[in-house]
Amino acid sequence: MRGFTAGLAHFREEFAKAKHIAIITGAGVSAESGVPTFRGAGGYWRTWQAQDLATPGAFSRDPSLVWEFYHYRREVMSSKEPNPAHLAIAECEARLGQQGRSVVVITQNIDELHRRAGSKHVLEIHGSLFKTRCMSCGEVKENYKSPVCPALKGKGAPDPNAKEARIPVEDLPRCDRQGCHGLLRPHVVWFGETLDADILTSVEQELERCDLCLVVGTSSIVYPAAMFAPQVAARGVCVAEFNMESTPATQRFMYHFEGPCGRTLPPALARHQSEVI
Repeated sequence: MRGFTAGLAHFREEFAKAKHIAIITGAGVSAESGVPTFRGAGGYWRTWQAQDLATPGAFSRDPSLVWEFYHYRREVMSSKEPNPAHLAIAECEARLGQQGRSVVVITQNIDELHRRAGSKHVLEIHGSLFKTRCMSCGEVKENYKSPVCPALKGKGAPDPNAKEARIPVEDLPRCDRQGCHGLLRPHVVWFGETLDADILTSVEQELERCDLCLVVGTSSIVYPAAMFAPQVAARGVCVAEFNMESTPATQRFMYHFEGPCGRTLPPALARHQSEVI
């Protein structure tokens, strides 16, 4: 703990000077709110892992099953709340904004917990559980319906013995744009798909602009996000990693704070004695 305190004091000096802070977040932040990650041992929904269902091919073969999976994930979020790490980031953004300083959240998470915590400047590089995209007309819309369509009510139980709903495709979520009625899909980036070019451009601009970068709760193994912070570090900008363990990128960063993000992040982002507002 003494090492954490000493490192934190030095990090806080960097924090006090920073004008544009980029915070890159991953599944570790959401896991502390109890959000299932569907990764590693035990990371199953029924008998499938996310990479089995979160693909264009899976949706083409069995849209009912994929929608059951995402319906379950949407419904789970109704019982989850932002944790101290989310709240610390949002409070920091609001506070520094009054000082003419900026904070941007670049997240790989699709649960919108950053927004619910109060963060305003959020770039969701993998999309959102609460947006849909029409397979026919391409329209993207926010969608907070519960259930997302009547046929999914009571479906999606994660029990490995649960029977598949096998919902007819015409009863799955459909586009309500006049004259369309196309099949909707979750507006998330699936395995094998590329990230949205406009969002990537915004991310690159923020990373070029930032003078301090935090990497929070991410394994640094999912590309291209895994290269964001190392690219910042390569141009001499201070990067601090907050994670439960070291990652393949840890050695490239100036600081590494080990432990739950909800414990390590709040003191790192708290009001500094030099702040006048």
